Amino acid sequence: MKTLKYFSILALILSISSCKDFLDIKPQGELTQEVFPTSPSDAQLATNAVYASLRNWHYHSGGFPILDIMSDDTHKGSNPNDALNTVGPYDNFTHTATQDGLDRWWSTLYEGIKRANVVTEKVPLISMDTNLRSRYVAEAMFLRGLFYFDLVRAWGGVPLVLTTTPPLKVPRSTADEIYEQIEIDLLYAVARLPERSAYSSMELGRASKGAAKSLLAKVYLFQNDFVNAEKYALEVINGTEYYDLEPEFAHANSRDGEHGIESVFEIGAFELESDLGNQYANTQGVRGTPNRGWGFNRPSENLRFAFDENDPRMDATIIDLGEELDEILILGDGTTPDFVYDDNGNIIERECYNQKVWIPGSNTASQQGHNRRLIRFADVLLMAAEALNENNKPGDAHVYLNKVRNRARGGNNEILPDITETDKNALRDIILNERRFELALEGHRYWDLIRTGKAAQVLGPLGFIVGKHEVLPIPQNEIDISQGTLIQNLNWN
Repeated sequence: MKTLKYFSILALILSISSCKDFLDIKPQGELTQEVFPTSPSDAQLATNAVYASLRNWHYHSGGFPILDIMSDDTHKGSNPNDALNTVGPYDNFTHTATQDGLDRWWSTLYEGIKRANVVTEKVPLISMDTNLRSRYVAEAMFLRGLFYFDLVRAWGGVPLVLTTTPPLKVPRSTADEIYEQIEIDLLYAVARLPERSAYSSMELGRASKGAAKSLLAKVYLFQNDFVNAEKYALEVINGTEYYDLEPEFAHANSRDGEHGIESVFEIGAFELESDLGNQYANTQGVRGTPNRGWGFNRPSENLRFAFDENDPRMDATIIDLGEELDEILILGDGTTPDFVYDDNGNIIERECYNQKVWIPGSNTASQQGHNRRLIRFADVLLMAAEALNENNKPGDAHVYLNKVRNRARGGNNEILPDITETDKNALRDIILNERRFELALEGHRYWDLIRTGKAAQVLGPLGFIVGKHEVLPIPQNEIDISQGTLIQNLNWN
């Protein structure tokens, strides 16, 4: 019954058409901006199409988890020679404006924005239930804000497109202008989206008021606006909608926690190698035996030994060779060295994998069913703790920081003691480290180091250059297509 319910839920959320819809709609050659969307069913299809952008493999930083790879948490992974020249450069900051994936990521984000603009521009003109119409537009505004948040963090100021008929050449707006628009979109969504519990069981996965407030808190955090970051994070924590931590840390990203109490916003997926699957997890799945994926994004020794030696989250984050998961023995890839040593015999890399994307199953298609959590309640708690500390409220910050640590200790009160530090600078570092342990391999670490000014210190030995690597280079093909309208980021020419 649970499986049938799961597939029923995702069938509505994830598909942008059905057999009946296909038979009822006009031929594809007739679908123009003049005739779509014009009906209530068109409005739903158009809104679902915006969500579909999240399942595009390229949405995930161009297909490969380059944000983790550029951090101190992981290496390229996979077979040593696999994608060495395309993904490998992200590992040591030798990537360029023509690097693999950047163009795919950029174009996919703008494809999502284009789809969102269809909804915000066309759906308000449709004669239909006013509450549903308002909700569809708010969902599109939330997603457009999410897409632009990725763009501004990755590239800084980017072209701002808010219409389905933009001019042929759109210059870059400033980062401040992009952030201003993100706030407009998310505040609109906060005011009009329902709480998660107001959705029916057939609509799980849609954007909610809690998701919009959580994303807005993060947007303010990235701008060092700690007053508003505190405000919106606490509205989620203390609001009438119930969010909490999963009792077991491992369930926060696993099948057991899908659409659960800790999931604020996630991308639903089928175990299918199709547009309904999510190749994000397959890209990082165990390589070799069992054959669950390509094995990219291998946890680093730095991450492994950064954990407290008794922190259960380390074992729930990293899959080691010889480990058994769901009665499957992890043997790994025979062409990948079990260990790589430096000249002094120290281990600098070992074959291991990201456990947070593990899905029970017997083949690579199983991995396609992973629901990637974009916002977890643990993240919201740690955002609140960080903002409260910056606002000179260390005691209040302890409440939310220690809630995360309490779940992490798994009932063993002999480990991970509560934090009592009150010095702002020291507590800031403690919270940043807690984010690393709690959210490892989920795409947060690199941007956390950038926004807190720690990147030079932490990533400098890996090749990070101050004044350059805070952002990515604008894809060269986009600059070429713009015929000089787009100007490359500083120090990337």
